[in-house]
Amino acid sequence: RQAAMTANVIRYRPKSAFREMSKVLSFPPSLADRFSGFGHAQRPEGSERRHDQEEAGQEQEEEAEDDTEFNFRVSSLIPPSHPRLDALGRLYHAVLQMPRHLGQHSGGIVICDQGLDQVVPIQPASMEGRRVVQWDKDDGEDMEIVKIDLLGLGILAAMENMFEIRGRRGSPVIRHRDIPLDDPAVYDMMAKADTIGTFQVESRAQMATLPIMRPKEFYDVAIEVAIIRPGPIVGGLMHPFLNRRRGKEAIDYIVPKGHPAYDRFVDILGRTLGVPMFQEQMLQMAMAIAGYDGIEANGIRRAVSFTRDDSRIKKAIGRLRARMTERNVSKDIQDRIVCSIQSFALYGFPESHAISFAWLAYVSCWLKVHHPAEFYCGLINNQPMGFYSVHTLMQDAQHHGITVLPVSCIHSTDQTDVVDDTAIRLGLHRLKGVRPSIRQRVVEERESSPFASLEDFLLRVRPNAKERRIFAESGALGDLPENPHRREALWQAELPLHGDLLERANAVSAVVLPPMTGAEILASDITTQGASPGPHPMALWRKNPPVKILRARDLHALPAKIPVTVGGLVICRQRPGTAKGHCFISLEDETGIANLFVKKELYERNRLLINNEPFLMVQGRLQISEGEQPTVYVLALAPLPGTDAAHASQSH
Repeated sequence: RQAAMTANVIRYRPKSAFREMSKVLSFPPSLADRFSGFGHAQRPEGSERRHDQEEAGQEQEEEAEDDTEFNFRVSSLIPPSHPRLDALGRLYHAVLQMPRHLGQHSGGIVICDQGLDQVVPIQPASMEGRRVVQWDKDDGEDMEIVKIDLLGLGILAAMENMFEIRGRRGSPVIRHRDIPLDDPAVYDMMAKADTIGTFQVESRAQMATLPIMRPKEFYDVAIEVAIIRPGPIVGGLMHPFLNRRRGKEAIDYIVPKGHPAYDRFVDILGRTLGVPMFQEQMLQMAMAIAGYDGIEANGIRRAVSFTRDDSRIKKAIGRLRARMTERNVSKDIQDRIVCSIQSFALYGFPESHAISFAWLAYVSCWLKVHHPAEFYCGLINNQPMGFYSVHTLMQDAQHHGITVLPVSCIHSTDQTDVVDDTAIRLGLHRLKGVRPSIRQRVVEERESSPFASLEDFLLRVRPNAKERRIFAESGALGDLPENPHRREALWQAELPLHGDLLERANAVSAVVLPPMTGAEILASDITTQGASPGPHPMALWRKNPPVKILRARDLHALPAKIPVTVGGLVICRQRPGTAKGHCFISLEDETGIANLFVKKELYERNRLLINNEPFLMVQGRLQISEGEQPTVYVLALAPLPGTDAAHASQSH
C-alpha cells in the first residue's frame, strides 16, 4: 500500500493514429500493417532494442513525421480517388498527439509513508502484481511525492554475466573499485572507434565522434555520452565543442569578459569548454544571468520536459527573457542562452546521469580490451540488447582474435561460454524453437553418460519433431560419434525411433546425401539460430563475384574525395529527426563496416530499395575529415549483384 509505479500518458503516434483511424473508417487491418512497416528500416536480430532508444533523434523520428511523409505513405497504399481518403487524413491529424491511454512509467516508483491509496487513485498495471498511480511524474512532483527512477539496463545483466563467467573459470574476482579509470588501452580503443558491443559509445554517431573527441580521461567519456543527444545536436552545441576540443575555435563563456556574470559563467561552463552540455548548467545559467532562485530555475526544467507542449516552453522562455531584459542583458546573449535552453526540450542529459552512464561505458570498454572472451559471451547471453545483432557481435569477436565455435550437443552448455582466452562456444540457447527443458535435458543426459549415437541422443533427450529438425539443421548433432553432416542428421532425425533397428540401420546406410554447401550452412544457421558463426555472407559472395567492389577495410587506406564502389550486408539504417531527412547506412562485410551517407533527395528516390534490400552496392565519393572515420557520400545505389534468389539457387 506504500509503493506503486508512476503513470505515463500514452499519446497517439503516427502508427497508432493511422491504425485506429483506419479501423474507424473500416479500412482492412492489413492496410495499417503496411503503413506501419512502410519506409522503416528492418534491422537484424537484437539491433532495435537499445540503446535504449537514446540514439540522437531516434525517439523524435516518429513525432517529426509531417504531412509530406504521411501523404507519401498513404498515396502508395490507397488510390487518390478513394471516397474515405480525405476523412482518414483529417482524423489522423486530429488525434495525433492526443492522449490515448494511461501507461506505466519505465522506471519511476512512487513511495509514501502512509497508505498510498489515501493520497492518489491506484489501478492495477498490465503486469500481474504491479500497481500504477493515476498521476504522471509531473503530477507527483506537484504533490511533493517522492519518485525514484530505477533503470534496468541490459548491460548490467551482461556485465554481471561476464564477471560470473570469469569467476567460474577460477580467475580472480573483478571488483568494480579495482577497475582503473585511467587505462591508456581503453582510451586508445575509444579513439579508434573500436566500440562495437560496448555501452552507449557503440552507435554510428558515437563512433563518428570518438576519433575526433579522443577521450583521455573519465570525464571525457561523460561528455561523449552526453554530446550525442538531440538537444546538443539541434542546439548547435556539438560541433563548437569538438572544434574547441581540437583547438580550432576559441573558447568563450557566452557572456563577455567584464560582464557581472562572467566569473559565474566560467565556473558553470569551464569543464565543458564554454558549451552548455548538461541540464544542471542550464539551470545554473538562468540563476546567474536572470537572478532566478532554485524554484524558478526548476520551473524551466519542467517546462522544457514537456516536449509536446510548446506553450509551456514559450511561457517559460518569455519570463526568462523579461528577467534578462530587466537586468540589461543584450539580445545576442539572450538568444544564445535561450537557444541552449530550448535545445534541452529535445532531450539532454543531467550531468549525474552522464557520469553514471560513462562509468558503464568505460567498464564495458575495459572488459572488451582485457577480457574479450567473457565480454562477447555476456553480450550474446543477454540478448535482446544493444545496437548490433548477434551476427555482428560474432563477426567483431572474430576480428579481435576470438574463435566462435558452433552449437554442439556434445560440447555446448545452455549458455554461451568461454572455452579459453581465444575461443567461445555458442550455447544451446541459440537454437530458436528448442524448449528450455529440452536444452537442460541435453546437458543432464550428457553428464550422466555420453551419447552413443544420434538415435541414442533422440531417445534420451526426447525432442519433438520440430526440435529434432532444429538440432539437425543447426549442425548441433555433428559432434556425435557418427559425425553426421547436416543433411544426414536431418534424414536420420525423421526416421522412426521405435521400429525395427535393422530396418532403421538399412535406411540410414542406403541413402548417400551430399553435405550442405557453405551458402546452405549459412542459411541454416540463420534459420535455426538467427546468426552464423561461420564465414560472413560477403566472404562467400567474394568467391565468385559478378562485380569488383572494395572491402570495408580498404576505405581506411584510400585518400579522400576519390570515387569508390562498396557493397555489403545492411546492418543499420537510420534517419534520425536531427538529420533533416538524410539517411545513414552501415554496410558490413568480412573485413568490417563501411559507413554511408545518403542525401535526403537520393533517399526519397530509393526509399524502397534502401529499406528492403538486405545487400546493397553503392557508388560514391570517399569523405575523410581530420581524425574522422571514412564515410562514403553515396551518389548511386543498387541491390548487390549476385544476391538475388535466382543467383542464389544457381550457386547452391
